[in-house]
Amino acid sequence: MALRNIVKLGDDVLRKKCRAVTMIDSKTHQLLDDMAQTMHAANGVGLAAPQVGLLKRIVVIDVGEGVIELINPEILSFSGEQTDDEGCLSVPDKFLPVTRPNVVKVRALDRYGKSFTMEGEGLLARAFCHEIDHLDGKMFLDVYKEQQKNK
Repeated sequence: MALRNIVKLGDDVLRKKCRAVTMIDSKTHQLLDDMAQTMHAANGVGLAAPQVGLLKRIVVIDVGEGVIELINPEILSFSGEQTDDEGCLSVPDKFLPVTRPNVVKVRALDRYGKSFTMEGEGLLARAFCHEIDHLDGKMFLDVYKEQQKNK
């Protein structure tokens, strides 16, 4: 495993749409391991591949219950609402109140290519939304601005 450099706001890769992963191999496993180590070293709860400079639909999340690996994740459903301060490893030291769904159900592939669904509530639901947004070039700052505009 190796620590990866976390790209910061202003890097073009953070604004691009990621490509689906079509082949899961040892390089994918290495990336997942490196991303988890990088996320933990930075005291984060989530990290998306574009945050380490790669346009792949890969996310790792750990809200304190172990690492969740998501390849080609998609949100299937969501409900409820929660508002809390949100931050991002690519935007150090900036926290803004963002409203997200309180319950989110996702489908993804695991590191072996097996499809699974998972439901998250509270912080996990927030992390699902935040990290999947990254895969589409959207950042929490954009969500905050949209919400402020719609008030």
